[in-house]
Amino acid sequence: QVQLQESGGGSVQAGGSLRLSCVVSGKNYRRKCMGWFRQSPGKEREKVADIDADGSVTYTDSVKGRFTISQDNAKNSLYLQMNSLKPEDTGTYYCVADIDCSGMFCYLGECYGVDFWGKGTQVTVSS
Repeated sequence: QVQLQESGGGSVQAGGSLRLSCVVSGKNYRRKCMGWFRQSPGKEREKVADIDADGSVTYTDSVKGRFTISQDNAKNSLYLQMNSLKPEDTGTYYCVADIDCSGMFCYLGECYGVDFWGKGTQVTVSS
């Protein structure tokens, strides 16, 4: 079994920054994709960003230019640097792992194609 443990959430004012971290532990899982999803109040869960084994990244449109996903394979860690935060970025952020980034998606509130989920870390952005 693989465990994903997020950290780094908190409360900030709009315009501020946070850096989320996720440590992967457990069974030697040959993951090829890591990512971040979020669940915002009153909104459907969505994929925020993902990164594959080659370092290719994708972002949802609302965070492009503000968020940066990165990974450190030596430390089995995934990161999400969030800058210029907005109140609409408020939510619970989940670290995920899968073998294929293209297979992870959400549709009508349900998310598919994710092998492992972390328990989430709360991000609150006040105006």
